[in-house]
Amino acid sequence: MKRVTGIGGVFFKARDAEALRAWYRKHLGMDIAEWGGLSFTHPSSESGSSPQTTVWSIFAGDTRYFEPSTAPFMINYRVDDLDAVLAALRAEGCTVDDKTERSEFGAFGWVMDPEGNRIELWQPPS
Repeated sequence: MKRVTGIGGVFFKARDAEALRAWYRKHLGMDIAEWGGLSFTHPSSESGSSPQTTVWSIFAGDTRYFEPSTAPFMINYRVDDLDAVLAALRAEGCTVDDKTERSEFGAFGWVMDPEGNRIELWQPPS
């Protein structure tokens, strides 16, 4: 079973999220949306596959979304079969969050790495 197939997103905290977003808009020309980030679209490397996206987003410094990690960042990795990957990680003794989320944006699950960084796993919608 293939596990991670790409990076789905990069998320990080900022002391002043709006000011930092403004800096990225002005100096790097990033078209940051009202929700706090943007999506980069990449052509697929596989013939006939749809383009891939990578989300980049700044979160408020006091967000609890990355907990229980105390790191100021979280990486989101794309997977093809979230349930299978989470089951394999549990079987290997990894610390996997009991909850998952499913929405029109896809399915999400979380695991902690050995240094306490929360990792988000994302299965895009079909």
